[in-house]
Amino acid sequence: MARLMENVGYVPEERGRTCRRSVRSVQDPLNFMTGCTWASWQCCHWFYTGSSSSGTLGRKALFECSAAAVVTLLVNDPVGLLSIRSCRVQMLSDWYTMLYNPSPDYVTTLHCTQEAVFPLYTIVLIYYAFCLVFMMLLRPLLVKKIACGLGKSDRFKSIYAALYFFPILTVLQAVGGGLLYYAFPYIILVLSLVTLAVYMSASEIQSFKNLAAKKKRLVVLFSHWLLHAYGIISISRLDKLEQDLPLLALVPGPALFYLLTARFTEPRRILSEGGNGH
Repeated sequence: MARLMENVGYVPEERGRTCRRSVRSVQDPLNFMTGCTWASWQCCHWFYTGSSSSGTLGRKALFECSAAAVVTLLVNDPVGLLSIRSCRVQMLSDWYTMLYNPSPDYVTTLHCTQEAVFPLYTIVLIYYAFCLVFMMLLRPLLVKKIACGLGKSDRFKSIYAALYFFPILTVLQAVGGGLLYYAFPYIILVLSLVTLAVYMSASEIQSFKNLAAKKKRLVVLFSHWLLHAYGIISISRLDKLEQDLPLLALVPGPALFYLLTARFTEPRRILSEGGNGH
């Protein structure tokens, strides 16, 4: 359960005045997951860049991302615990307090704003920094170990890709942190639906028999179900368990709908029926 504590912060008001109000901080893992670790799934680009040399680079990237997330939690308040204390988010403008610096008498702007959603804004940037540190420390050792199975030009592609991605992700967080915070659950739901449909279509899964033919397909299916359930929980926050828990019954819905309707959308069947005049 959330452990509440009172903290004091400065937030802006209209007409350039600054007011002092009590901000309720909450130690809530779900708040961290939906507000900060939306970025952790971005490490999947390492899986893509490392897929050409088996799953070794992918597993190493997962380890690096996981280690960075754990260290980020440990160094934030409360230090040494896998939890955070964060100011409760009330509105989108809480993420962009720098836009509301007061201007007494409309003459001089006072740059005195603080992070009203601390640490949900900066913790993602800290996470990226630790990801970069772990990558630079561990990735060259791994590349050297498996270099015999890679071409000369392919050995450091995963490092080069990350050096491009990290600045882009940092800018996205700095500019759109608040928008991503509110859109995160819906992004998760859309990604889970699209990636599941693409995977089942590419694997030519059109029946329950095809789905159960390989264990890998079941693992992918359950992984998407977990991702879909996480998105639903992020939206509902389970504030009212008696109303929100039944929503989890919708998780298998997209996969079942695809399997039940896939045979009606088979391209070869549509073309053959069109050629016969049906």
